[in-house]
Amino acid sequence: MSNLIVLGAQWGDEGKGKIVDLLSEKFDAVARYQGGHNAGHTVYIGAQKFVLKLIPSGVLRPGVLAVIGNGVVIDPAALLEEIAALEAAGINVRSQLKLSNRCHVIFPFHRTIEKISEARANRIPIGTTSRGIGPCYEDKIARRGIRIADLVDIDFQDLYCALAEDKQLIANAFQIAEPVDFKEILDRYKQFAEQIRPLACDTAHLLNGMIGEGKSILFEGAQGTMLDIDFGTYPFVTSSSAAAGGACTGTGVPPTKIDGIIGVSKAYITRVGAGPFPSEDQGELGERIRQAGNEYGSVTGRPRRCGWFDVPLLRYTAEVNGFDSLIITKLDVLDDLDEIPVCVAYEVDGRVITHMPASTRRMETIKPVFERLPGWKQSTQGIAHIADLPERAKRYLRFLEEKTGVEIGSVSNGPERTETMIVAGSKLERLLS
Repeated sequence: MSNLIVLGAQWGDEGKGKIVDLLSEKFDAVARYQGGHNAGHTVYIGAQKFVLKLIPSGVLRPGVLAVIGNGVVIDPAALLEEIAALEAAGINVRSQLKLSNRCHVIFPFHRTIEKISEARANRIPIGTTSRGIGPCYEDKIARRGIRIADLVDIDFQDLYCALAEDKQLIANAFQIAEPVDFKEILDRYKQFAEQIRPLACDTAHLLNGMIGEGKSILFEGAQGTMLDIDFGTYPFVTSSSAAAGGACTGTGVPPTKIDGIIGVSKAYITRVGAGPFPSEDQGELGERIRQAGNEYGSVTGRPRRCGWFDVPLLRYTAEVNGFDSLIITKLDVLDDLDEIPVCVAYEVDGRVITHMPASTRRMETIKPVFERLPGWKQSTQGIAHIADLPERAKRYLRFLEEKTGVEIGSVSNGPERTETMIVAGSKLERLLS
């Protein structure tokens, strides 16, 4: 069995959680490599719905180790709340979960700092979830952050007081009237430390040791590639490396141990928050997709912006990540459409281009160039084999495959873990064998 990376090929919310849950039964461990509790992976198992924010989806498979890698930032309260919710649903979390002792820790004052930043005059609001994730990564890069290893250490108080003093200076500078009880936070986090300590370990050593024993690891990203701090629509991005390279830096597993990279993309496209969105449909059809696909954030409940499959964007994310195969989700959402637009190029400053501009200003001026394919006007839900899909649905998938240059190795046509078809003879099937 291979070691695979599964990540979003768009702006996130592509259905990665369901795909990781489906594939995880074939792996010994699932490792999350970036992000925080701003990402929500929704998994349906029969009548049960699970929303996972920090814990890898593999935890829903008995016997599969769930590993939170060093690239993730941790709000201990959110982690413990998620553990409690899963345990209440009958999942034996603590026997399957390991947490990197190199993860950085989110404190309540990180959320305060983020709200200040988003609301500041002359600041372009990014549309963050205001959960303190960005400011925690800022402290990490500025080398003043606190890690899980520090939190569970007896000297945690000294490090905490130094960081708290920094935040108090910022609060004073911005004349924040809301009092911050740093002592109460310290006491609460000491209690968190006692609960987290049994889960914390050197997960890089753990994962590399498993690979050395011939075991297989599935790596999962939290956000999509277009939210990557370097390769996304900057500055409307997350604060970590969501692309495939982040799997190595976010877990400590070297690139030479990775056997394949799988992209996950909707049959259309969505994004949450502000930022450029070339193929967005703000009309009646966009609203139909939102309703048919239940396109609301699983963590925030915010309505997602909806649009049409973007070929230049997918080619770009395939290039950055090196996709071996693509999984298309939510094909069934398009079942009732008479025709389906696909963005095949961009018009920028009067020129037609097929590459992704780096400048946000240029991205915001894009006029999408569409080709329109006929819809299939019949339900695809319940179909278990690619060959049994309507001819026009198969034609749509072939069109996406030809235009992006990436094989489609799997198609999902419903929310259940079982409503996913693997293409016989595909590279994806070989990687999973």
